[in-house]
Amino acid sequence: MLKKRIIPCLDIKDGTTVKGVNFEGLRNAGDPVELAKKYELEGADELVFLDITATLEERKTFAGLVRTIASELSIPFTVGGGISSVEDVRLLLEAGADKISINSSAVRDPDLISVLAKEFGSQCIVVAVDTRLVNGTDWVHIKGGRERTRLRTLDWVQQAEAAGAGEILLTSMDGDGTKNGFDLRITRQVAEHIGIPVIASGGAGKTEDFQQVFLETKATGALAASVFHFGEIGIRELKKELQSKNIAVR
Repeated sequence: MLKKRIIPCLDIKDGTTVKGVNFEGLRNAGDPVELAKKYELEGADELVFLDITATLEERKTFAGLVRTIASELSIPFTVGGGISSVEDVRLLLEAGADKISINSSAVRDPDLISVLAKEFGSQCIVVAVDTRLVNGTDWVHIKGGRERTRLRTLDWVQQAEAAGAGEILLTSMDGDGTKNGFDLRITRQVAEHIGIPVIASGGAGKTEDFQQVFLETKATGALAASVFHFGEIGIRELKKELQSKNIAVR
């Protein structure tokens, strides 16, 4: 059995860490380099960096900031935002990223997943899926959640796996920033539909939420932002609590 991973996320806008609710109302959450150093010291298993406006602003991810953060880390580091080519990925890997995350570009061109997996290996390719329940159906959204696609979430994750994705980062837009708990329903469905690891994201508010998502779904990782950024949950204490519930963590 894969040990469960605790993964802080740095949502980056204009070079600083931000956090909102349901993808809106962003507020400053601190310096990304200092947060990255802090999370490594606290025992985070991985770190995710998402340049959340890169695609919307039609620009590339800040490679310089990625390089600075990577120089402070020894844990796996995933980078996403504005990635749409082999050259983009190579630049970020050379800057120190261990994995890259693609979202809108993969939806626009699903062949990109296969191209990148062939060039760099599936273990390097994370497909991020922003999902929202609309009129009883789970739909994939792109462009930072601003645009609904015609892709049903379960269909898309299966397609992404078949194309060569090594992991799915599943964000419930309905749960994002609410602190009401992870979306167990869609996380459970996605994790049971595919054979690659699933990271649950969106809604963490207390330690029990992490227990629930690991005990009640097959997610192998749980990602959170604001509860870590603003000191509401400590990673070291969270891991001790999970271990006390017989949940195997790294």
